[in-house]
Amino acid sequence: MSRISQCFKKLKADGQTALISYITAGDPEPWVTVPILHALVDAGADILELGIPFSDPMSDGPVIQKACERALKNDVSIHNVLDMVAAFRKKNTETPIVLMGYANPLESIGYEKFAQRAQEVGVDGVLTVDMPPEESDEFLPLMNKHGIDTIFLVAPTTSLERMAYISEHAKGFIYYVSIKGVTGSAVLDVTEVADKMLELKKNTNLPVGVGFGIRDGKSAAAISEIADAVVVGSTLVSCIGEHAKRPEELPAAVAALLAEMRHAVNARDVAR
Repeated sequence: MSRISQCFKKLKADGQTALISYITAGDPEPWVTVPILHALVDAGADILELGIPFSDPMSDGPVIQKACERALKNDVSIHNVLDMVAAFRKKNTETPIVLMGYANPLESIGYEKFAQRAQEVGVDGVLTVDMPPEESDEFLPLMNKHGIDTIFLVAPTTSLERMAYISEHAKGFIYYVSIKGVTGSAVLDVTEVADKMLELKKNTNLPVGVGFGIRDGKSAAAISEIADAVVVGSTLVSCIGEHAKRPEELPAAVAALLAEMRHAVNARDVAR
């Protein structure tokens, strides 16, 4: 059983909702990424998503696009990202890490080499935004061979038939995109998400995490009532952008923001 599966199993047994945090690797400075990751875990993150910087992040809004730009100015590559995971694992061998990004950086070093190195450093899952299961014939077997969960996106417009197809190929969890558009682009409609969760749960036995549009404790708590995991990204990355010229402040600043969401989610879990 993967670290991701173990994490969800334990949380379910405890009656808790997973909190998944996203940051872009190397933003605003490479040296601060690992301290931020540790701070997020201390603040209550159950699973870490680490974004691989890319020059054309088509599914991401301006906040994460700027984060990628800041990281790329520091020449942060997929090799650096994997080194960051290795550094994180020196102190933390339990928290699952998911790499999130686009196919091009993985293709640049070769899927086989990436899979080998990712397994070596302790990556638990990969979410490649522009590689749906229909285009993963080469990628999926390599990830399975090296024990890395492949996580796929489901959108508000995804049909029931395609939900079932995605579920057949996904591992770890399903990432439900709660809004139509790029990250951070719209107001979250919890009722609409709840309706979609009912459809999804009929088509998968995997946990479902909901991301895009979760900005604060209130929205995080609302999503925790209907999903297995709450994914927080743009709000954290926005905080990083605000402190970009004072990176030494970032671990504490980002941790404080996530801690508020953790508290709200825990309170909702206890109330259920």
